[in-house]
Amino acid sequence: MVIGGGAAGFFGAITGAETFPDHQVTVLEKSRHLLSKVRISGGGRCNVTHANSQPRQFAQHYPRGNQVMPSLLQQFDAARTVDWFRDRGVALKTEPDGRLFPVTDQSETIVQCLVQAAQRAGVQVRTSCGVKAVTTSPNDPRFSVHLLDDTMLAADRVLIATGGHPQAQGYDWLANLPPAPPSAIQLPVPSLFTFHTPTSPLLELAGVSVPKVVVKIEGTPLTQEGPLLLTHWGFSGPSILKLSAWGARALHERQYRFTLLVNWLPHYHGENLREKLTEMRTQHRKKTVAAQVFSGEEAGRLPQRLWRKLVAQAGIGEELRWADLPNKNLNKLTEALTRSRFAVAGKSTYKEEFVTCGGVSLSEIDPRTMESRHCPGLYFAGEVLDIDGVTGGFNFQSAWTTGYIAGKNLGN
Repeated sequence: MVIGGGAAGFFGAITGAETFPDHQVTVLEKSRHLLSKVRISGGGRCNVTHANSQPRQFAQHYPRGNQVMPSLLQQFDAARTVDWFRDRGVALKTEPDGRLFPVTDQSETIVQCLVQAAQRAGVQVRTSCGVKAVTTSPNDPRFSVHLLDDTMLAADRVLIATGGHPQAQGYDWLANLPPAPPSAIQLPVPSLFTFHTPTSPLLELAGVSVPKVVVKIEGTPLTQEGPLLLTHWGFSGPSILKLSAWGARALHERQYRFTLLVNWLPHYHGENLREKLTEMRTQHRKKTVAAQVFSGEEAGRLPQRLWRKLVAQAGIGEELRWADLPNKNLNKLTEALTRSRFAVAGKSTYKEEFVTCGGVSLSEIDPRTMESRHCPGLYFAGEVLDIDGVTGGFNFQSAWTTGYIAGKNLGN
């Protein structure tokens, strides 16, 4: 019995049915829709995985689970994921940033591949079939799976792949299983979210993107580098999403209120940027500061609208020429370019996707099989585990990997 009709549940069910063809594998999905997260991933294109690399390098993209992911990936990595889909008629393409998508650019291609593979393997799928408890009895080696409609099913093995839950209560239904330490469930908190900056002077620049910045949470070692997108509510883009993932617990403890520091020109720090701006004051004496956008050989050119905002932030008027720029304002401009400060007050889920930091502790799971150390015959896969990756296909890869390992061992 596989509880959860998402990516990990389907992959585990298919692998289990293909590995143990004499066993009946049944998927129970609470909603009416299967693979809903697969459908919306990557803006409806489905970011299946990320370009293959060595397991230890790949595992560095997991804020939670990076210690165990190398050994898991040795059993089923991104290269094997690509092969798995190719063998079932789905070709994947690699984009410049390393993300892999189906060549059709349609998530439905992945959904149909999984559904058809499950059908061919003889997997039974039941939708609108919610589970409220899984119990065991000393007099019966089987599991009792209690459904929301008060009926009960029996299973020799159970794979739980119910995804992440934003609240700790989402794991309460596991309470009737054999006892485990209090640390068995790591407190769930959101990961992969965007930042609200309601007082930011940049809100009117929604849609402007910068290809490379460095972002940092003031007063912490948390920092990330990458593209940034300005939105009508604040900040988004890969650098912000990675920062939210690595800082998930720390930012939760701060109730999502903190100061964000942005270096818009990460190739520069205060002193060498000040030298470059001093050169510009000499080279562009007759031009206005607002009109002459800073550009460096490595840094590239900042968007014009953003430059004008940062110039204004430094107290420099629209008509002020470089020749007339006082040192005081040059210093302020240096600060605005390398250490802009923004008050963050809240967060938003990234698009329609969500990822949870927390879940079933990895110390409770045998990584060779994904079986519970406390309850033989009970397996876990996917985001219900305390594994989460940054954006870019890493969360789907952990679903394929853990689902595959669990499926390979379900019938043992």
